[in-house]
Amino acid sequence: MAEKSATDVFSEWAILGKDEGMERGHAASVKAMLDIAMPRVKEGFSAIDLGCGNGWVTRMLKRLGASHSEGVDGSEEMIRKALQKDTSLKYTHGLLPNWKPERKFDLVHTMEFLYYLDNPSAMISTIHDEWLEKGGTLIAGVDHYLEHEESLTWPKHVGVNMTTMSIKQWKDAMLDAGFENVEVHQVAAKEEFPGTLVLFGQVAI
Repeated sequence: MAEKSATDVFSEWAILGKDEGMERGHAASVKAMLDIAMPRVKEGFSAIDLGCGNGWVTRMLKRLGASHSEGVDGSEEMIRKALQKDTSLKYTHGLLPNWKPERKFDLVHTMEFLYYLDNPSAMISTIHDEWLEKGGTLIAGVDHYLEHEESLTWPKHVGVNMTTMSIKQWKDAMLDAGFENVEVHQVAAKEEFPGTLVLFGQVAI
């Protein structure tokens, strides 16, 4: 299978309506992630969902009390879907890691995005240095990691490059980026799935 870009694959999935299945499939993990993050963000927080797909988490963050919530995704079709569902929030088509937000945020959420980059650790550092306010929080979820053996077949199966890192390497990337109060969790585990690997960290005040 010829290798495709992740953004092309996600655009194809959006056209096929697979974004709805992604929302259902990731709902338990995202709920667990937000259960970890939300008690530690300030009231009236600002938020961005990095790799927002059809915008379902962007909208959820608004319902959870965000004074500003926006999403960014590299797939034009996913952004088109987000705007079809909701015109009240900001959804931007931007190719990461080069795209930069216009402001900083109190919360950066990202689910199933980072490992599609050639250098996820560099993106984590960029989020720390350029995307987050002082005291801001990153909550990131990945299902493709070394200890999740089944996921190691995904790059070949999907035909997309994925950067494989161990739990320790993901945690070290958070620490090396300068995050404080770093936590690593595995959530929403079930039979033959060791759980979404969740990374939590905060920028020093």
